[in-house]
Amino acid sequence: MTGQSEPRRLRLLSYNIQSGLTTRNYSQYLTRSWKHLVPVPSRMTNLDGIARILADYDIVGLQEVDAGSLRSGFVNQVKYLADSAGFKHVFDQANRKIGMISQHGNALLSRFRPTAITEHKLPGLIPGRGVLEVRFGGGADALHVLISHMALGRRGRLRQIEFLVELVRDCRHMILMGDLNCGSDSPEMAALLSAARLREPGPGLFTFPSWQPDRQLDHILVSPSIAVERVEVLHHAYSDHLPIAMDVRLPKGLRLRAKGS
Repeated sequence: MTGQSEPRRLRLLSYNIQSGLTTRNYSQYLTRSWKHLVPVPSRMTNLDGIARILADYDIVGLQEVDAGSLRSGFVNQVKYLADSAGFKHVFDQANRKIGMISQHGNALLSRFRPTAITEHKLPGLIPGRGVLEVRFGGGADALHVLISHMALGRRGRLRQIEFLVELVRDCRHMILMGDLNCGSDSPEMAALLSAARLREPGPGLFTFPSWQPDRQLDHILVSPSIAVERVEVLHHAYSDHLPIAMDVRLPKGLRLRAKGS
């Protein structure tokens, strides 16, 4: 693509990377909990593997990524992945900071230059959840991409859905992706799809736990104006979640700044 050409297709990926830690079974959440507090060599090996996956995509949403703390060896994982996978436009949102130990948050990596970036804190009894809103283009035909990691409890998720619905009320073209901590058939997902005028093209694609997936916690939701050509779960166990990928076709009136601009 050159100049202000119109990218009609986008390759999307959403991935909860668990700060670069691999989990093989539920017992490891207890027996290897110490790895969430200190740097371990396997993190960098996993990040390299994750970067190879990301290199095939145009817009990537990450959750549970560390922006540079003790546990990551003071490596900004967002920047490391962006540099390794060749992304020029990178934005992170640190939602839960525990001193020097961790900086837990969301991130977006893009091959297209955004017009605006906004960080929002999600409501909840326990602070530390957020949504990163990135806009491409302007006016009614702007594309709004939101990256979110929602609460574990249903009551908290319903409050957060109310917040998201209000946030996107006037958006015509939207992509919402992330770890929403609920399944396709849950009441909160039904409420979100209906109130935000979104659709889920790939219901029932299990992403958690990565070693034996039987739940879909990770989603890519799109507006009716965005045509979906393919959606799948990628079986790369660098985290306790599996990444979900989607190829979409944008509507004719929607323009993004060309790659590398």
